[in-house]
Amino acid sequence: MAGKDKKNMKFSAVRLCAASILLIFFLSCQSAPNISDTSWENMTHAPLEKGGFVYIFGNARQSLPILDLLQIEELKDRQVRQIAERTKNFTAALFPEANGRYFQLAAWGNYPSARGFLALNTNRHWERQQSVNGQYWYSEVNGLSIAMTSNRVFAVSSIKNTPLDPVTMPGTQIPEGFLEFSRKYPFSCWLENPAPVFFKVLNDLGFPVQVPVRQFFFSLYPAQKAEHYEAVIRIQFENQQQARALASLLNLASGISSNISNSLIASIFFTNPPVQNGNLIDINTAALNETELQRLFGMFLF
Repeated sequence: MAGKDKKNMKFSAVRLCAASILLIFFLSCQSAPNISDTSWENMTHAPLEKGGFVYIFGNARQSLPILDLLQIEELKDRQVRQIAERTKNFTAALFPEANGRYFQLAAWGNYPSARGFLALNTNRHWERQQSVNGQYWYSEVNGLSIAMTSNRVFAVSSIKNTPLDPVTMPGTQIPEGFLEFSRKYPFSCWLENPAPVFFKVLNDLGFPVQVPVRQFFFSLYPAQKAEHYEAVIRIQFENQQQARALASLLNLASGISSNISNSLIASIFFTNPPVQNGNLIDINTAALNETELQRLFGMFLF
């Protein structure tokens, strides 16, 4: 498959993910899965399967404008917006095709379980399933499995249209430092295998070097300029020397940025100098418009 086709497919999966997340909130029921009631702030593991290529954490209400920038038509539905506003926080993962999942979701909020129970029981496309984690519902039509309590929603989308337990416990370990990094931002994620992404960026900058990258986090937040967002990127290296070398390399590249044809890379990496703190480098981008934000997602998430 051509690279452009792959990117379109993955971008479509993200659109499906975001739209389905909100649809799930509207259809969900009180299915009482056997889960621990760990609070958002005290998590050490995301209740999501291992093997995803990106893991996303967000404040649902504050993240809606970011999803709006992706021009998801389903988000304009009045009922969908009302149900989405019942969600406080969410975490989601997107998976490679070989995993058998498109996405998985866990969310915290206040949900109308009685209305959802009636909707599912009167809809022939939803079937009750049982797992070691308790009861959930599955729809073969859209390949979705969902489970819910009064304050938690779990969902998973299957590529092969087979029932998958949406509840994963304990789940995927959250990288050290991620929650502290993401706490003040409405939308944050980490890449499970960041090295290829960062190597490609360096190659595009004209520096085909490979330095071990331990973690790659990034967050989005509203810029002062209307309808723009800024991103903060945190890259963790194996040691302080590698971080210092990469900071120097980025500063060197900044001096020749006028020769770089990729203006988005320049906006991301050269608007502000990298800030080194031990084996970490933090980078603050320029304000990004809708098109640039879509390209940012294409660069880091797909």
